[in-house]
Amino acid sequence: MWKNSRSGWGLISILLHWISALAIAALFILGWWMTGLDYYHSWYNLGPWWHRSVGMLLLFATLIRLAWRVVNPAPLARGGRLERLVAQLGHIALYVLMLVVMISGYLISTADGKGIAVFDAFTVPAVISNLPYQATLAGQVHWYSALALILLAAGHGLAALKHHWVDGNDVLLRMVDPRHSRRR
Repeated sequence: MWKNSRSGWGLISILLHWISALAIAALFILGWWMTGLDYYHSWYNLGPWWHRSVGMLLLFATLIRLAWRVVNPAPLARGGRLERLVAQLGHIALYVLMLVVMISGYLISTADGKGIAVFDAFTVPAVISNLPYQATLAGQVHWYSALALILLAAGHGLAALKHHWVDGNDVLLRMVDPRHSRRR
């Protein structure tokens, strides 16, 4: 139940998927909202603190998720050859965009040489800092890659709904219930 099988996702993969999906949506909404805050707003400093903290935890979760995917391969894909290829390329693009968004966010926050305090529990050190225009360039990459990520994630969700409602297959159910594929 914890590990993936040839027919379905295990509980660890499912939890990492849905935690990531919720965090990405929340970070996008918070990030968009906080760009409009003025200096005197009570969330002017609190919003970025939450955004950076959750973003760093999501980066760690994504690295764990990628490592888990290496040692615990994905179940067999469903659909025709072209559909499987598009799904595989889409998943690769999602992972690449997640990493680009989070690494560029890290580079924005550490441009001044200070580490990122994650919920004031520990600090992620500034490994790369003081590059010319680091915050500005990383900020542009962060914004556009976040937009691309949210659009691709929306397409990913719509594809899952299409599989469930139009095609009538179990692709969505496999990502919700680890016991589903084992019942068949």
